[in-house]
Amino acid sequence: MLAAGMLFGSLNAAAEGYQVNSLSTRQLGMGHTGFALKLGAESQFFNPAGMAFMTKTVEVDASANAIFPSATAIIGGTKYKTDCNASTPFSVFGAFSIFDNLKAGIAVYTPYGSSINWTDNWPGATLNQSVSLAAYTVQPTVAWRIMPRLSVGAGLTVSWGSVDLSKGLLTGEQLDGLLAMMNPGVPMPSFAGITPASAQLSGKAGIAVGVNLGAMYDISNHVTAGLNFRSKSMMKVDAGKAKVEYAVSDPAIQGLLASKLDGLSKTEFTAEMPLPATLGFGFSWHNSRWVADVETQLTFWKAYNTLDIEFKGASDLDQHLTKNYHNSWLVRGGVEWKASQRFDVRAGLMVDFSPCDKEFYNPETPGMTKIEPTAGFTFNPTPYLGVNVGVMYVAGLGIDGASYPEKNIFTGATELFTADYRVHSFTASVGLSLAF
Repeated sequence: MLAAGMLFGSLNAAAEGYQVNSLSTRQLGMGHTGFALKLGAESQFFNPAGMAFMTKTVEVDASANAIFPSATAIIGGTKYKTDCNASTPFSVFGAFSIFDNLKAGIAVYTPYGSSINWTDNWPGATLNQSVSLAAYTVQPTVAWRIMPRLSVGAGLTVSWGSVDLSKGLLTGEQLDGLLAMMNPGVPMPSFAGITPASAQLSGKAGIAVGVNLGAMYDISNHVTAGLNFRSKSMMKVDAGKAKVEYAVSDPAIQGLLASKLDGLSKTEFTAEMPLPATLGFGFSWHNSRWVADVETQLTFWKAYNTLDIEFKGASDLDQHLTKNYHNSWLVRGGVEWKASQRFDVRAGLMVDFSPCDKEFYNPETPGMTKIEPTAGFTFNPTPYLGVNVGVMYVAGLGIDGASYPEKNIFTGATELFTADYRVHSFTASVGLSLAF
């Protein structure tokens, strides 16, 4: 299952920024809740302390998702739409019992990622044409029930990743202006609507280590409280590859562009991006037929202040992109009804508040506050096997007049790019649960 899971290569941010909120099919149907729920092996992600209450000897859970995203930008009354493929985050959780009060496990999942394609020649191409960011985490975990009602858990997160980024280096209108300035009074071809040159950047991020910590307490026989903290990890690309692609065929004009830009193709770049820390807490109520959970999570997005892409030996082409993210909240809740011995039904809702600054709004991760209803069910054909199905719809509330200052690499002038953005997506998720 681990080998199959690693085949899933692209991710889409189903949460604000590039955080993924679809790592359990079962819990996706319940609003992706889990801080105060005893989820067995899957507690390794939501709250490692919950695994200490596992009643089975061995549990294995696997989930796969298909996310169908869509974003639009309205610029001067014209609508531009992304051309995105389906994205596929995944998770595999395994856990076993050492003693009645001591459990251990290992998890593989994709906590962060982003995939978007605005196409090569849309007006915001110099901010982003396409991006694919993937982060993978392996987490060995131990959970200990200190007292009958109190447990703690800890996991070591070992993360690595990859990034592929395509970004226009100047617009056709900027090239027209440059040619007119260099050849006053001479008729020149127009490149309006074309991105004359683009940078293609790709790199692998080295291993980053962090922790995932949790505590869980049964306040009564029907009420449980949970607390979870996940530390920040920094994904660093130390030797990324870059190349420049040209969309103009005129040798003289291509030579003019190459005199400034070809240095990118002859060097490596470095970059780093944070996987931010999170702090979450929640409460659940449960009896023999019903489970209800409400919780909130603070994501420390303030760590994502800038994205610096530095080229060795070509510092004049370095990219210092202001992000200016701020910390943001995610509120979610869900219910589960045991309809029969073989069938459980779930429903949930997430409200994901935007960390993005409207004045530094880059379309590589078109964030905005989102409303995310979910639903799902589990069918148990045998006492040992569960088949899980979940769905989620993400409805962005939209943002108007979002802007980003971009620098003309030839003239050095700063120009403001402004657009109205809309985002929505649909997620379908399937999973299997085994318990013995």
